[in-house]
Amino acid sequence: MTQQFATADLFADEAPGFPDRDALAPGACILRGHARADELAIFAALESIVTRAPFRHLVTPGGFYMSVAMTNCGALGWVSDRRGYRYAAQDPDSGQPWPPMPAVFLELATRAAREAGYARFSPDACLINRYQPGARLTLHQDRNEHDLSQPIVSVSLGVPAMFLFGGLTRAEKQVRVGLMHGDVVVWGGQSRLCFHGVLPVKEATHPLTGNCRINLTFRNVR
Repeated sequence: MTQQFATADLFADEAPGFPDRDALAPGACILRGHARADELAIFAALESIVTRAPFRHLVTPGGFYMSVAMTNCGALGWVSDRRGYRYAAQDPDSGQPWPPMPAVFLELATRAAREAGYARFSPDACLINRYQPGARLTLHQDRNEHDLSQPIVSVSLGVPAMFLFGGLTRAEKQVRVGLMHGDVVVWGGQSRLCFHGVLPVKEATHPLTGNCRINLTFRNVR
């Protein structure tokens, strides 16, 4: 198999910095560099996941292919096709359960949520998105989950991206926030249903992902 990501020893001698916390909105914040301490274990786990459940471009209910390639791990995975958006326990491509959520993913997500003030976060789904140059994510709300008291934890890896974070309606003005490798965005409470998205990713390179951005989005679905 062609290796998806660069070898771990590229960053073996680089010490992770202490993460800074930036307020984004009520109940939402950015933990700068929070994932970098775990980056080597994250990419090793990610390689295993993608081997079992490769990235794919999903079809929207309207019949368009998403520019972002996607896969999942955990008890449930987010899927889309002409029938709509939903969570499923099995990978529709293989008919098998999604790969289990690695311990390093679970520890990262719960630690970030706790740092942001959500001590009871227990994710059962991790959506994994791959953004190549030009890929974007249109404004949307995360509202397919049953318990909206649980936050969203979103981890940025690889090349930079411009994150959009708005209000409870699509028409409200969005804040543009640059996200770098290792940044983690957490939102919940008053901001749980805020519209958000990602502008088209620009050409860039990163030692661990090449010209791609990888995003891990943790959710509690059930």
